[in-house]
Amino acid sequence: MRIGILGTGSMADALGGQWERAGHDVVAGSRSRGDVRAAVAHGRDAVLLAVPFAAAVDLVAGLEVALHGRVLIDCTNPVGGPDFGLLTAGGPAAAERIAAAAPGARVVKAFNLCHESVWRLTPPVFGGRPLAVPLCGDDEDALTVVRRLVRDLGCEPLNAGGLDRAGLLEATAALLIGLWVGQGADAQAIAPPLEFSGA
Repeated sequence: MRIGILGTGSMADALGGQWERAGHDVVAGSRSRGDVRAAVAHGRDAVLLAVPFAAAVDLVAGLEVALHGRVLIDCTNPVGGPDFGLLTAGGPAAAERIAAAAPGARVVKAFNLCHESVWRLTPPVFGGRPLAVPLCGDDEDALTVVRRLVRDLGCEPLNAGGLDRAGLLEATAALLIGLWVGQGADAQAIAPPLEFSGA
């Protein structure tokens, strides 16, 4: 696949590097280098949005025409402050705001629940169990593309619903970051094994 990445930080480097190792053709760009349009043009199959949430909506709005028809993967987290609060509480989710800024793009929320160090693992397997990656999106073809990219990392994609449920993923990230980073807690311990889930 041809993948463009908006951003050149740690998430861009971690995910982009893994996709390159999987055989994909990856180009990253940043506003500071003035090459974000080149990254979007390259990302014929998918574009990863890997910039801080504070910059994401304006960046995407400025690329609205270039992003038309593109699979746009949103891994941003609208989390901030000393308590790692959800910056979009009470309003549209970050992914929904990004989709509204570029209505022609096919937005999928993914890869936002883990620190960049997890994406550098080859593969991210814990206790013999591959990491699961929840996806939220409304376009089935776009979801198929992102599922492949998840599997190329050695992970398992999970259907988390439409883009209207992306806020749940973002709130989950805020909760987990607050527990992991804010308290040093083992946040994974909050979920019992499947047989005890009541399913």
